[in-house]
Amino acid sequence: MTSWRIIGRRAGAAALFGLALAGPASAATCRDPAGFGKWLGDIRREAVAQGISARAVEAGLAGVTFDDAVMRKDRGQGAFRVPFEQFVRSRVTAGRVQRAGQQLRQRAALFDRIEQRFGVPGPILAAIWAMETDFGAVQGNLSVVRSVATLAYDCRRTERFTGELFAALRVIERGDLSPAQLRGAWAGEIGQTQFMISNYDKYGVDFDGDGHADLIHSAPDVLASTANFLKGHGWQRGAGWNPGQPNFAVIREWNKSENYARAIALFASKLSD
Repeated sequence: MTSWRIIGRRAGAAALFGLALAGPASAATCRDPAGFGKWLGDIRREAVAQGISARAVEAGLAGVTFDDAVMRKDRGQGAFRVPFEQFVRSRVTAGRVQRAGQQLRQRAALFDRIEQRFGVPGPILAAIWAMETDFGAVQGNLSVVRSVATLAYDCRRTERFTGELFAALRVIERGDLSPAQLRGAWAGEIGQTQFMISNYDKYGVDFDGDGHADLIHSAPDVLASTANFLKGHGWQRGAGWNPGQPNFAVIREWNKSENYARAIALFASKLSD
């Protein structure tokens, strides 16, 4: 499930990479789709200045255009402001909890290995996996580079999404995914647990040993990377995760929505019970 991960959520590094683009050159073309091409030229130069290879920059940005549909979606959100009981009704369903339980049993050895390394228990990871994409079934099929470039061009969160764009180019440069494989939800979330691309770059783990962190196709990489994100945001091994307990604040780092965090906690508790 594509969430409003709110885009305030996993973008801490973005401001560091985008400040140089907030000057007159980008301000002059911001918001007007006709100026997107000029802005993209500035981005190419800045990405190379950030140390990303020209080859990766050209491969990632070739043919990228402004996406009006992404802007419409960005301005049309509201699902996360409904009452919790309404929000959770269609997300923590008996069928979904049952399928998550099956995943926990079928992949018990994998979940145990991940918990030993990162301290995050299987029910939390299975709950996130289920709620985000129904275990990888619904990941989105939009170009991540085009989506984050469009949102970076828009004036409201230029710095944040410029950082996401540079992160996508680093993933391409590293060889984890090609530009054609970088496909996800409208705000740039990618993979089976819908990482923002900057967090893919920072927390992605090669847990299946094939040399690449693949959060689209590899369940071991997906689940270990999700656990790595939570550990990196302060997950306490063995502590509780419900509201008022230590790890609930870490779930809020996964998703700033109170409703969403409470739904993950409830889902995981049902699996534990």
